Amino acid sequence: MTRFTLATLGMVVALTLAMTLGAPFALIALLYITVFTYGMDKLTALAAPDHPDAEFPAGDALSVTLGLLHFPLLYGGVWVLAEGDLALMDRLALFLALALFLGQVSNSNAHELIHRAPRWMRRLGVAVYSSVLFGFHASAHPRVHHIHAATPNDPNSARMGEGFWHFAGRAWRGALVQGYRAERRLRPSGLTPYTAYGLLALISMGIALALAGWAGFLALVLLAAYAQLQLLLSDYVQHYGLQRREIAANKFEPVGARHSWNAPQGFSSALMLNAPRHSDHHAHPARHYPGLDLDRDQMPILPHSLPVMAVIALVPPLWRRIMDPRARAWQPTTSGPSPAERRA
Repeated sequence: MTRFTLATLGMVVALTLAMTLGAPFALIALLYITVFTYGMDKLTALAAPDHPDAEFPAGDALSVTLGLLHFPLLYGGVWVLAEGDLALMDRLALFLALALFLGQVSNSNAHELIHRAPRWMRRLGVAVYSSVLFGFHASAHPRVHHIHAATPNDPNSARMGEGFWHFAGRAWRGALVQGYRAERRLRPSGLTPYTAYGLLALISMGIALALAGWAGFLALVLLAAYAQLQLLLSDYVQHYGLQRREIAANKFEPVGARHSWNAPQGFSSALMLNAPRHSDHHAHPARHYPGLDLDRDQMPILPHSLPVMAVIALVPPLWRRIMDPRARAWQPTTSGPSPAERRA
């Protein structure tokens, strides 16, 4: 657990110093989650074991801690961005650093929390998502994405050749609508969790207004938009072009190791609570993040870390040149890709 704790709480400390002391810590926080993370990935390429021991600690204490710290960081950041005495460049650095933290660390942690069995932990995850105006993800992710990933029925699985911006609009709308329909099927009458998501979003916006007026409201909306954009980028990268074989009309093979892209880099994976080990998460949604497995022969592996691939995804010609041949090598066949194709 040391690797996860140091990586995530190091960013929390950097953001706290940026909000309380200003320059140069705003820039330091931004460099931490970008340049430093990239460099550490290069230096610690073999630091994360592919096959953690089965008795690896659950990591719940860190997950709950990050969930609780999310709120003072979010609303403290809203206040500082709207009312704080920061120079323009420091304000921009803090915005980017905080937004990246919300999209990469808080998002990954909320994702862990909504998969937990204890109801209070799931509710904490819902509160985190709702604070950045994305509460419906807590329904759409387990009730739609986990069921339909890597099929045409999943709005959050990117199709071969689909650009990110087209995907983002389709995925956001699709998750909102299909998540609601899934909840309504479970509750034909009465309220769905969408009521709570809406109320919590209103409370979040109300807090921002109370703290810093309309400037605070705008800061919250922009931070939330950036955080949601990163979640959609993560989905785009981790499922691009991968398909489950259709075994009957609108019936697909079980989700398996071949249906998500993975990244083995140690530091960024620790920062994102092993979110880049995506295949094993889909195969075992209840498995706690420290114990997620990586099989480099059976699982599609990204050529770079997940954050780097998210940046590349914003440059469509480069993205398609890198990823389309790799995705084609993992297209469904009766025998699956050859070992040479897997390593390509």
